[in-house]
Amino acid sequence: MHKSILTTAVGTLLLGSLAFGVQASDQPQGMYSAEDILDADVYFAGGSGEEIGEVENILFDEEMRITAIVVESGSVLGLGGREIVVGTDYFTLETHTEGDGDTEHRILLNATSEEVESFPAYDRDWWEQTKASAREAWETTRDGAQSAWQSTRDAVNQ
Repeated sequence: MHKSILTTAVGTLLLGSLAFGVQASDQPQGMYSAEDILDADVYFAGGSGEEIGEVENILFDEEMRITAIVVESGSVLGLGGREIVVGTDYFTLETHTEGDGDTEHRILLNATSEEVESFPAYDRDWWEQTKASAREAWETTRDGAQSAWQSTRDAVNQ
């Protein structure tokens, strides 16, 4: 799960459908590059100005929708520099275009210190458990969809 792998994997992905809420002093870009968002600074929302860390990774589901970001935290909140998983319900992307035309991104977390402390660590155990849960949910959904399709097809053919 390194940045270079993610950047290569989504280099051609158009992130215009980001699950982020966009806040900016300028107009939203309409399309975003994962490369630009990786390493973006992450702060608590609400004006405290306290930096939590930076974006280490962006996690996608099977349909290439962003489901979470991984934040590499510093020693903030006694976390001791760990990687945490932050779901899309907890963050927004703030974009600002500088006078020289450069675009700056930063992530604002809409969470309390206690919530951030309880976010899961991004490690092999979390990754394997999350993949298994997603696969199980897909299998359950797929089986249900096939049953509904077959029932509808049978009813129409009668």
